[in-house]
Amino acid sequence: MKDLIQMAQGKLGKVVVLRLKPGADVLLGLTEACKEAGIKNGVILSCIGSLAVVKYCNPVEVPTKAGYGYGEILHLTGPIELTNATGIICHDDEGNVNLHVHLDMSDRTGGGHGGHLAEGTKVLLTVDAVVAEVEGVDMGRKMDPDLEVPILTPTQL
Repeated sequence: MKDLIQMAQGKLGKVVVLRLKPGADVLLGLTEACKEAGIKNGVILSCIGSLAVVKYCNPVEVPTKAGYGYGEILHLTGPIELTNATGIICHDDEGNVNLHVHLDMSDRTGGGHGGHLAEGTKVLLTVDAVVAEVEGVDMGRKMDPDLEVPILTPTQL
């Protein structure tokens, strides 16, 4: 089993609490907050709120070595309750902050939706988030040549 697990151990460092205001792009706002706080290895501990517009995607069959990847962007129009968003704060080979965020939502009738957060998701009233830095781990994210999708590549610092 060990050959199927890639891992590194660290501890939580600084914690940042933030609010995204109406009209803010959720993915871009979270990314900017991480950049401003100097967090490029981290985790989203909590993220809740309300959304006016949602853009997200889910895995589908695609012609890659893995056979799967993210499909077309799906759209929802609010009001949408963001019941949870979680994810990792990582970076590319050049050190640019790169977030991988998934969200759970409910629409006005209580119907559930979820998937991979995409740019263009806008705050309705507020999105409240708590993010934390992970110390002692390099959380790079890069294209895996075997799977042909971007993958977290944690390494010990």
